[in-house]
Amino acid sequence: MTKILKMETTMNKQSKSWLSDKIKRIIVDIITYLYVLLFLYTAASKLMDYENSELQMSKSPIITEFAYILVWLVPTIEIIISLLLIWTKTNFIGLYVSFMLMIIFTAYIIAILNLSSHIPCSCGGVISALNWNEHLIFNIIFIILAFIAISLKSIKH
Repeated sequence: MTKILKMETTMNKQSKSWLSDKIKRIIVDIITYLYVLLFLYTAASKLMDYENSELQMSKSPIITEFAYILVWLVPTIEIIISLLLIWTKTNFIGLYVSFMLMIIFTAYIIAILNLSSHIPCSCGGVISALNWNEHLIFNIIFIILAFIAISLKSIKH
């Protein structure tokens, strides 16, 4: 009888979470590596095409005054976040910071969409080929991915 009760208790504990720990880790890892890829790619693109990135930032009605700082600051922050994401001890913090940075980028896009229709994107690489609406959708998807990863890492068993 005790053996049956133990089995039922174990089954109940397992059924509380519809995703196994292994699946959660895989999902979080995939999202983490997508962010690392995104941030390292865009940072490298901005730094390799520094003059163009600064020119595009200086044409923005919102960040014109800060373009000379942001042209270095944004890629530096993206690289630092990537390092936080890669290191296991700081991965959770990296996910939170990624989430917040994508919200800031998305708020900037929303502001741009409401202020002007022909502002160049200083995002770097292939991502700069997106129009502003596509970029907004792209950012929202990454915000959702970060939220999913944070939620999965936060679930206690």
